[in-house]
Amino acid sequence: MASHKLVLLLPVIVLFTITTGYVMASPPAVKAAYWPSWSQTFPPSAIDTTLFTHIFYAFLLPSNVTFKLEVSESTASLLNNFTSTLHQKNPPVKTLVSIGGGSSDPKLFARIVSNKGSRSIFIDSAMEVARRHGFDGLDLDWEFPKNPKEMVDLGQLFKEWRVAIRKEAKSTHRSPLLLTSAVYFSVDFQWDETYRKYPVASIAKSLDWVNAMCFDYRGSWDTSATGAHAALYDPNSNISTSYGLASWVRAGVPGNMVVMGLPLYGKTWLLKDPKVNGIGAPATAAGPGDDGILTFSQVVKFNKENGATVVYDAKTVSTYSYAGTSWIGYDDSRSTTVKLKFAQALGLRGYFFWALSYDSEWEISKQASRAWIIG
Repeated sequence: MASHKLVLLLPVIVLFTITTGYVMASPPAVKAAYWPSWSQTFPPSAIDTTLFTHIFYAFLLPSNVTFKLEVSESTASLLNNFTSTLHQKNPPVKTLVSIGGGSSDPKLFARIVSNKGSRSIFIDSAMEVARRHGFDGLDLDWEFPKNPKEMVDLGQLFKEWRVAIRKEAKSTHRSPLLLTSAVYFSVDFQWDETYRKYPVASIAKSLDWVNAMCFDYRGSWDTSATGAHAALYDPNSNISTSYGLASWVRAGVPGNMVVMGLPLYGKTWLLKDPKVNGIGAPATAAGPGDDGILTFSQVVKFNKENGATVVYDAKTVSTYSYAGTSWIGYDDSRSTTVKLKFAQALGLRGYFFWALSYDSEWEISKQASRAWIIG
């Protein structure tokens, strides 16, 4: 991979008044998080809504036969509880239902977007489910379109989805549903065998914002060395949050339509030599946790129980800890704050967390909310 030197240009905010006297207002900030619906110990009632503006229900899946969201009775009850609980909270938050997820079949979405008929079925079903269960919007998490054609088809889906949303809102006299999408950290996939790029023009015209997933740069698929899996900067490559976010803006997606993803979990490795323990240190296998992953609350517990050494790395803007041969790379309150300052300097809309229930006593969520206000 070619190294990349990022030049960060601070956004220039230009206010102009048109002849009628109106001033163009910036869209409200997004402080969001995805709620894993399979969490048995973290119900919607446990969410501190003072820290967020939007909560995503994760996930619903379309049928691979009908392309509709076929909601069972038990899921319907869960959806209704999710929206009613969060709308009744003080303060209330906006709710969006996210469709897909990392474990969903990307080929299914490729089939759905491949022709107008299947796109229409999917769009109508998604909107009907959102309205029936009281959601404020819809989010698509397709990981990921595999080739240029699928990217073109995705752009067509977004265009038709926006048209449908406007038509429905006009006919029902209701506020339009929000429409967002979880996307790759970078606007293009230049490191894969098949180069492809997101449909920027369609996204800019059709979506409210994109959720850039700025994490999982490193993991158990490469056990040879430790790594900062959500590094803001990478001195050796373009696989970094700074490069990815700037690529979206450079490509033509307005900064106020880009939301930065933050991980509430760490990636782990087993060190080859406990005395060699920095980022990039030789490793032999994935470390503690399921497939080398620990939630932030588990990281906090591990550090305390094992007397781990905790290090903030300014070069990558990340944190890591180690005890014996166990090594964990993650974000804490300090690295998260620096990332948020970067996002604000770039003129971004806000941030989101994956996943809501992974925090430790709201430690990072509280710091993020404070940092964005102060920013």
